[in-house]
Amino acid sequence: MDLESARMIGAGLAAIGVIGAGVGIGSIFSSLISTVGRNPSVQPRVFPFAMIGFALVEAVALYALLISFLVLFL
Repeated sequence: MDLESARMIGAGLAAIGVIGAGVGIGSIFSSLISTVGRNPSVQPRVFPFAMIGFALVEAVALYALLISFLVLFL
């Protein structure tokens, strides 16, 4: 196996973390919608926690994408 093929495989494996982040974001917002649907009065207390969770999961996706690009181009 040559170096270019190994880079492509490594970049693809590193990008798998983006899939997990997509699942995590979907889980966060489905829980938010379910919670607000059951009790709308808690929305001002729950929404900031959902945004913090979204930001943390999105950061993981960006780190996975960064590692993928580092493997691919360096």
